[in-house]
Amino acid sequence: MNKKELELKNLLDMEVNSRNNECELTQERPDPLFIAKRYNDEYISLICALFAYGKASLIIKFLDSLDFSLLDEDEKLIRKTLKNIYYRFQNSKDIQEFFIALSRLKKQTTLNELFLEKYLVNNDICEGIDYLINKINDENPYTSQGYKFLLGSNFKRDKENKIKLIGNAAYKRWFMYLRWMVRKDNLDMGLWKGVRSEDLLMPLDTHTFNVSNKLGLIQRKNCDLYASYLLTTKLKEFDKNDPIKYDFALYRIGQEKIL
Repeated sequence: MNKKELELKNLLDMEVNSRNNECELTQERPDPLFIAKRYNDEYISLICALFAYGKASLIIKFLDSLDFSLLDEDEKLIRKTLKNIYYRFQNSKDIQEFFIALSRLKKQTTLNELFLEKYLVNNDICEGIDYLINKINDENPYTSQGYKFLLGSNFKRDKENKIKLIGNAAYKRWFMYLRWMVRKDNLDMGLWKGVRSEDLLMPLDTHTFNVSNKLGLIQRKNCDLYASYLLTTKLKEFDKNDPIKYDFALYRIGQEKIL
């Protein structure tokens, strides 16, 4: 690591440490993790993560309007309660069907257990995510444009059935969800067992992607899965066991226009 990289590492480490407190998660400093931590539940957290697109304050407002106890209720009540609820690309039908899919899964197993079935084959978090997407779709085979955007598509694969690094989206909301579930500090909840923090990939949104390029951590035009892989690989030079600890700090630097 050269002098410039060492200086950048020290600056980012200071930023991580200063932001590792719950004062970062308030109504005034909106982040979907603020709502997720209120419940400390893997299923509710997934809802919070997958709806985390758009303006942060509007995300918080929408999540605050949801009755998450519906995950433990019968499907008629779910449909009735959510009949007038919508958010950006998702209409009320999309949201009802998503709650129903998760409600059915929740009665059977944990998301942690499902994820581990494929992740543990070769410690590949993308395989674990792909399997979760499959299981949610299998549980409730509903589809629409808004629903597909919310849940995400299966990863594109090559001829050998391996997930492609180039040609796939960044899967920001899923990677952020895994950060919440796997890491444990004053921000992240660490609700899951059996997943190594060094296997996580950076959740890339516009803020994090732009900041990372400006800081010279990556040099890439496309905010995609390969960019996430490249950034994660670079940050492993700063902390090989926990490269994703830098995610929240990089995100806030971009959001708050510090650069």
